[in-house]
Amino acid sequence: ALSPIINHHGPVIVTPKVYLIWYGNWNQTNGTDTPAGQQIVRDFVYGVNNSPYFQTNTTYSGPSGLVLNGTETTVTAAAHSSLSDNQVSSVVSSAITSGKLAKDSTGVYFVVTSSDIAKSGFCSQYCGWHTYGTVSGTAIKYSFIGNAARCISSCAMQSIGPNGNAGVDGLISVMAHELEEATTDPQLNAWYDSSGNENGDKCAWTFGQNSTLLSSGAYYNMTMPTTSGSRNYLIQRDLSAIDNKCYVN
Repeated sequence: ALSPIINHHGPVIVTPKVYLIWYGNWNQTNGTDTPAGQQIVRDFVYGVNNSPYFQTNTTYSGPSGLVLNGTETTVTAAAHSSLSDNQVSSVVSSAITSGKLAKDSTGVYFVVTSSDIAKSGFCSQYCGWHTYGTVSGTAIKYSFIGNAARCISSCAMQSIGPNGNAGVDGLISVMAHELEEATTDPQLNAWYDSSGNENGDKCAWTFGQNSTLLSSGAYYNMTMPTTSGSRNYLIQRDLSAIDNKCYVN
């Protein structure tokens, strides 16, 4: 059995608003860092709102299960350049202070890097993370997510994605993980267990028993609506604070 997740009584986010910062070059011809790849991410943010999956987070004393769409911006970077933790913080801060993105205490700002951008620790130590910092007196929650195409065997569950883009399909699961943690433990003082693991950590790389195989060879475990239809995704399970069990929905 999983060890209990504990409420340390820090704030949670009732309704997170997702802001996207596309870092690097998302107009490549490599089949992954593309406008179509970006749309998969946008569709996930749209579909996860009030989904049975995200409703699991309503067990954490405050979150509503709703996810709002924020705006987005692009930060170009030289091919094959590298990014440090401090630079991720600066990218978020600059996007806000320049007025490209709103300063939003309920926001979660995702820096999503194209696969040619190196990030110390990415692929070898983690596939993404979340934290917070202060921008002009406001606590800003932000997350790093890399395109899993950079290290498909390390940061994606499968080498064929249900939407035909294994790198972006892989990062969707990592993004879900960080979004649920940023919602339930936004300032790292709310919900985590005795080892410091948050809800996403406790269910990481588990996808449930009911995945469906597509003709492409890709598996998926949930379907979410888009503005014009639906998409399939393979997304890790989320922890319920009620029984400390992991659920797909």
